[in-house]
Amino acid sequence: MNDAQFAELAAWIAAAGLAGEAEPDMVGGFAERLVAMGSPLARATVIVDTLHPIYEGRAFGWRAAGGETTLQEYGPTNEGEAAERWRASPLYRLVQTGAPLLRRRIDTQCLAEFPTLTETAPGMTDFVGMVHRFARHGVIGEMDCVYSTWSTDDPKGFGDADIADLEKLVPLLALAVKSASLTRIARTLVETYLGRDPGRRVLAGGIARGVADRIEAVLWFSDLRGYTRITDTAPPEHVIPLLNDYADAVISAIHANGGDVLKLIGDGTLAIFTAADREAACRAALKAAKAMRHSVVELNRRRAGDKLPVTDIYLALHFGEVFYGNIGSKERLDFTVVGPAVNEVSRIATMCRSVEQPLLLSASFAQAAGSAKSQFVSVGRYALRGVSTPQELFTLDPTASG
Repeated sequence: MNDAQFAELAAWIAAAGLAGEAEPDMVGGFAERLVAMGSPLARATVIVDTLHPIYEGRAFGWRAAGGETTLQEYGPTNEGEAAERWRASPLYRLVQTGAPLLRRRIDTQCLAEFPTLTETAPGMTDFVGMVHRFARHGVIGEMDCVYSTWSTDDPKGFGDADIADLEKLVPLLALAVKSASLTRIARTLVETYLGRDPGRRVLAGGIARGVADRIEAVLWFSDLRGYTRITDTAPPEHVIPLLNDYADAVISAIHANGGDVLKLIGDGTLAIFTAADREAACRAALKAAKAMRHSVVELNRRRAGDKLPVTDIYLALHFGEVFYGNIGSKERLDFTVVGPAVNEVSRIATMCRSVEQPLLLSASFAQAAGSAKSQFVSVGRYALRGVSTPQELFTLDPTASG
């Protein structure tokens, strides 16, 4: 590769990184350009750990055959078969030795040393593994470097010039991949801890304190029946798994039906449903409530079979106007909803215990629900603590269809 070609490819990497191209596109585009400039490259993989509640990292693989670039998200590599495979890999050798590069001609001796190459580099003749480490202050979670592997099926293997080209160019690609990964981590973190829609709004620049939109929304507030009793009687190590199990049932139902979870308050969940019209938002919330109920039945069957404590979920649905945005101090903001309707939905949820109903709907929700109101039955008028006038409350009519 001559100086002009190097400058051309370096400029392309910089442009792709600044443009925020997806990692698979950057890896595939880089590999294809290397080949077009004369490299015998046949396979490439770039790997970077991430900060995600499920996945440990992501691997981007390119193959010259077909020009395919793939994405694989992988789980923990510190136990079981995954740990064994990781410790048998050439990249783990780089971790052990602290070296930046490992090269092997792929022959019988090499495959005995690194048997995983039989699967990861089939038919290849030459292999290069590289690691580009971050400074300590640049580490986020387990994301402390970018790994990469480069293989050829050319009988002659890589030439010295090919290795030199990789040593000069791959650090630039690693920097671009790190940039894209950090953006992805930021999105994951804000959506995981703030909620999907609040997270998107914050990343779009909605971080000014006191800036809030006045919106109409269905408000969802749910909590666990008998949670205090359970925490007083269950072994402490059972409490967090219990919360996680029931939170899965609630949150997955809300997200699957277009809602946004705003807060997890101990065993409670505050969420909103918005839509182009009121009736659509109410129908989405009701669909989520029914999906949650089905999930809880299945969850309780499984937990009871494992001799673990089981419970149920109380849910209130309300419709009202709220302020939606940033509230807090200069040092600590929360993107949430505030207003009388938020207080009302929590008070309605507490009434579930008194009227022995797992689901209560406010009069304003019933009115906004339109034709879906035919599924509701009144359970009476009740005074709610902190609310000036008594409220008529409804639940689903068990004899109604829909």
